[in-house]
Amino acid sequence: MATIEQYEKLTVRERMQRYFSEEIKKKKVNELDRNLTSIAEICREYQVSRTSVDRWINKYSRMRQKKQKQVVEAKSDTRKIGRLKDEVHELERIVGQKQLKIDFLEKIIEIAEQVYGVDIKKKLSSKLSSGTGTIVKNTDTK
Repeated sequence: MATIEQYEKLTVRERMQRYFSEEIKKKKVNELDRNLTSIAEICREYQVSRTSVDRWINKYSRMRQKKQKQVVEAKSDTRKIGRLKDEVHELERIVGQKQLKIDFLEKIIEIAEQVYGVDIKKKLSSKLSSGTGTIVKNTDTK
C-alpha cells in the first residue's frame, strides 16, 4: 500500500489508472457499514473521489444489498455520549464512596453515643446549652 505522500506525487492521469483490489474495497466498505470510518476519510486516505467510493458502496455494501438504510450518527455525538457515560459512571462511583463514608461516620457516632452516654447528634428541637448566649460587644473606647 502506498503512503499519502506517494499518492500526492501521482498525476491525475496516474490516479485515474490506479486499481484497488476487491479485498481493499470490501474492507473499506465494511468499515463504513460499521461506522468505523467515513467516506471523507477514505477519500483522503486513498486520494480517490467520492464517486469512486460510492461505487464501492453500491457494489459491496451488505446494507445496500439488503435495501437497508444506514443511520449515520456524527462521530462527535458518539464520542460525546461515550464521554458522558464515562462521566456518569465516575459520578456514581464517587456518590457510592461518599455514601459509604456517611454510613461509616453515622455508625461511629452511634457507637460513641453508646460508649460515652452522650447525645452527640444535635437535634433541632433541643434547647441551647446554658453556656450559649448572645455576645455583647464592649463599645467603650478609652
